[in-house]
Amino acid sequence: MNAFTFLRLAPAINLWQRTQQAGRTALAILWMLAGLLGGLTGWSSVATASTAQQMEQAAKGQTVYFNAWGGSPNINSYIGWVAEQVKARYGITLEHVKLTDTAEAVSRILAEKVAGKTAGGSVDLIWVNGENFATLSREGLLRTDEWAFDLPAFELTDPEALPGLVTDFALPTEGRESPWGRAQLVFGYDSAYLASPPRSAAALKDWIKANPGRFSYPRPPDFTGSSFLKQILLETTDDIARFQTPPSDDADQHLAPLFDWLDEVTPSLWRGGKTYPANYTEMVRLLGDGEVTIAFAFNPAEFSNAISQQILPDTVRSYIHEQGTLANIHFVAIPFNASAPEGAMLVADFLLSFDAQLRKANSEIWGDPTVLSFAKFNDQQKQQFNALPRGVASLSEAELSPALAEPHPDWMTLIEQKWQARFAQ
Repeated sequence: MNAFTFLRLAPAINLWQRTQQAGRTALAILWMLAGLLGGLTGWSSVATASTAQQMEQAAKGQTVYFNAWGGSPNINSYIGWVAEQVKARYGITLEHVKLTDTAEAVSRILAEKVAGKTAGGSVDLIWVNGENFATLSREGLLRTDEWAFDLPAFELTDPEALPGLVTDFALPTEGRESPWGRAQLVFGYDSAYLASPPRSAAALKDWIKANPGRFSYPRPPDFTGSSFLKQILLETTDDIARFQTPPSDDADQHLAPLFDWLDEVTPSLWRGGKTYPANYTEMVRLLGDGEVTIAFAFNPAEFSNAISQQILPDTVRSYIHEQGTLANIHFVAIPFNASAPEGAMLVADFLLSFDAQLRKANSEIWGDPTVLSFAKFNDQQKQQFNALPRGVASLSEAELSPALAEPHPDWMTLIEQKWQARFAQ
């Protein structure tokens, strides 16, 4: 065994020891070893294929309860397609547990832990954002091995080019969640009524005050509503780097510009700021009904999708602010007590596969930008992505630049608490 081979084997041996101590199944250990040994030549691809087949055998017949937000018809339809695919490919039954707030599932997992339910949990796979990931990690509710890094499809990503694949809201993922899509806050407006939209927090404030009743945002703690507050925070602060670390005693001072902005615009919001849309889909419908002039979503293809569904007129266009807009990568995670961990891993791997990512990036289906690396595609795969319909209101990759990094998740929690105390009716 040469030195290079030993260095590649060392993490695998260590992981073998740790997983034995934790009592994990031999099949899971084999799959993790295959991922860590992927850099070895000669037999690595054979080993990966062999252990993947073993994992498929273990997962066959399992039912995976995928807890994911259920508020968007096109996303629900995509997950339905995923269910068809994993049933045909692996014999797995995928049940989409539709959530209005991911915190529902997080609370359920926590309650199971408190009750001592260390196996047979009700959640097998969960769609999480950075705030949820922080909570799940802090409470010890996730698998603690690096299972996500060992998925065969993870080889199609490039964490060096896209660091957000291994950090979530400034927290290292440590392989405890698997990426499956990119998101960025995008604004939409009806060009038939608004020639030039406001492209900064300051300009938006002035526009709202000059056009009372024509703007709103989803009520926090809705994810998109809270994300809008973070967008305004990052645009109004003079110390954006401060938000990459947790809040401290000076938090109120750093949040003051945000709440000053909100104090000024709230009386001029839709319905006088006394009520808010429940989520971004409701806000987009308000745009389609002509009740508001500007809306926003965390999906760059949202407005094109809504046009194709005749929710919005074809005069709606997308834009981002001049300083950029908030962007992140979303993930799926496996709870510590999942009933079908093998099936959940296979579903996560399929979500990250080329076929699933290609379909997800289609603006006529979802339009979620891929997390895969174009540099790792062959010519045919590149052509397939380049041929995807973009939609009349979708922005190109160049038009989505620059992107703003998510703050540390504790800021989101604090902002939501202070918003509730100040503006909740």
